[in-house]
Amino acid sequence: MLRVEHEKWGQTPDDLRRLAIESEHARTRERFLALYQITQGSSATAWAQRTGRHDDTVQQWVHDYDQHGPEALKYRRTGGWSPFARTSSKRSVRSSSGRSPLQPRHP
Repeated sequence: MLRVEHEKWGQTPDDLRRLAIESEHARTRERFLALYQITQGSSATAWAQRTGRHDDTVQQWVHDYDQHGPEALKYRRTGGWSPFARTSSKRSVRSSSGRSPLQPRHP
């Protein structure tokens, strides 16, 4: 049976619940909530089915936490494009001609 080793990291199930509520990123909150639910008797498979995750993913969260502690579950952006709305500005969207590349050309 999969077990969350929260004592190893000086934490309680209530600490996991608090992290599930207070963490900055939604993915981090989801991971801690999964661990909290597992400490309350839910299985990783049942949690995965309820949330649409693969059970291997949820099990990996438990293993990562057990081996590396709470820092292992914090979401870190690892690459890819930045979200468009956060990094764009009117200047960065305009082409050198001064018009938006998203606007159709008119003859």
